[in-house]
Amino acid sequence: MQEQLRIHRQILYDLALHYLEPLTSTFARLAYLASLKNHSTKIYAHDRLAAVYGHEAVGQTLAKCHEELFERLLEMPLALQEQDIRQFVGTMPEGVAEGRQCCQKRAESWIPAEAPDYLKELFRSNLTALCELLRDRNPKGRSGK
Repeated sequence: MQEQLRIHRQILYDLALHYLEPLTSTFARLAYLASLKNHSTKIYAHDRLAAVYGHEAVGQTLAKCHEELFERLLEMPLALQEQDIRQFVGTMPEGVAEGRQCCQKRAESWIPAEAPDYLKELFRSNLTALCELLRDRNPKGRSGK
């Protein structure tokens, strides 16, 4: 059991140091972790980490990390979530308007399957509000105006 905990901590350390910390926002980290999940098999994978720690240990750690990051994002005040998503879409090469649309399209994939239904609904509601704020506060992002 202690060996499993040590491996879990090491995976988290390597994941955070090499893959999550370089990302500039919580939404970017959430999108990254979600991208590591195969949506047909529901299994998380990271080839570089798995080469060191094994596929099963890495998959379990990634799933747990995705859930925890998702919950931490929802614990942030909405104003900070707005700053965070604005920073995230600001890094997208297609610009804020297209970045906002991309967030709306990918939102469901960002939700961990194991998250409670009430948190899933809160995330969807918050993201809808945040995307509206992005649209309203970015005149170039408004369609038909």
